[in-house]
Amino acid sequence: MTSPDNNTAITVENLSKTFRIYKERDRSLKRHLLRQRQGAFEEFHALNDVTLSIPRGSTFGLLGQNGSGKSTLLKCIAKILAPDSGHITSTGRMAAMLEVGSGFHPDLSGRENIYLNGAILGMSRKEIEKKFDEIVAFSGVEKFIDQPVKNYSSGMYVRLGFAVSIHVEPEILLVDEILAVGDLEFQEKCLNKFAQFRQEGRTVVVVSHALEMMRTFCDEAAWLNHGKLVASGSAASIVDRYSNMAHGAVRVEEGGTRFGSGEAKITKMEWIGPQGTDTRKVHTGDPITIRLHYECLQAIKRPVFGASIDTREGFWVWGHHSLDDSFVPEMLLPGTGSVDITIPHLPLRPATYYLSASIQNFEVNQVIDAWQKGVAFDVLPWVGMESGGVVAFGSHFKNLCPPAEMAKLPVRDEAYWQELAAHTEFNAADNA
Repeated sequence: MTSPDNNTAITVENLSKTFRIYKERDRSLKRHLLRQRQGAFEEFHALNDVTLSIPRGSTFGLLGQNGSGKSTLLKCIAKILAPDSGHITSTGRMAAMLEVGSGFHPDLSGRENIYLNGAILGMSRKEIEKKFDEIVAFSGVEKFIDQPVKNYSSGMYVRLGFAVSIHVEPEILLVDEILAVGDLEFQEKCLNKFAQFRQEGRTVVVVSHALEMMRTFCDEAAWLNHGKLVASGSAASIVDRYSNMAHGAVRVEEGGTRFGSGEAKITKMEWIGPQGTDTRKVHTGDPITIRLHYECLQAIKRPVFGASIDTREGFWVWGHHSLDDSFVPEMLLPGTGSVDITIPHLPLRPATYYLSASIQNFEVNQVIDAWQKGVAFDVLPWVGMESGGVVAFGSHFKNLCPPAEMAKLPVRDEAYWQELAAHTEFNAADNA
């Protein structure tokens, strides 16, 4: 058995877990004994020889369809379930939020359950008393704190349980999909807390079906399917692989992948620069038009067009639906056409980026066509470019107080930026 090194929070080695699924409940001892001979159950392999390591201080995502083994793996890591074979080693104080209401007694009040759940998670009474007000404030259930939690909604259950878990100040936090129950304000609160954990070097392991959140929020991820580890690596690459599989995406000759129901399709994406032509090289601050060409095979009521931009590393930079602009045709008739998205000043810093496009139904819950990362383009430096990050706001320094004489420095004029752009090369065409 391998012990985690200083850079590893959790090590999972050759982990397997099997459950018995009984075909029919026995109502008599005689039938029970007879069925034991006849094989009255089937074995379900929830985990099958899974090996992975989770880096210390990372936010690690677990992806997979329902029944893939994600929750079972979390419960094994939390020592709620014992594996049939294999080993798990971890270092540091651990807290787990795996099910709504786990660790709560329904007949006790919210106040009493904070003390109960905190004690279960290893907090002393003194610690709980010190953090009690913070826990209640984070949960947002102040008005109901002395009411029995059996009268709480599922969202209130989650908020209170999660508030206790994170105030344990664990070195490892396990979270299983429960954020889906909370409202948007609570989700934002939790994500901010996760970001704080990351800055403090704590480890978060999270299960979620919200793929874009996993892509941007997690550092690394693992994909499970029918109890087996399919792949692990950077969150962006794993989310892309899983998403393509889940949607039946196929690679297209022009570049990228495509999936959808097929009533219409994006046939071409143009990245039109200041010269009015399709190009793969533009500058920070340029006016840009994204032109989506489409072919409609049958009439579609209220279609929603969309486009998005990702970095080469898979970070989702921008996304825009025509529904955001209330720009939705009542009916898209069979035939070909195009639609434009205008960007007055491209606020991206120099790098290679990918353009994706989609057509969805009005409710934005059915993908008619999605062409992912179909076009790669380079953004080159230009006047107004700032020093770092992903976006360029066109910001300027001014109003020094108290005033002082400015140093005599060379002016970074247009000629300076032209020279810099001429010597900047990302080769987007090679990355398409």
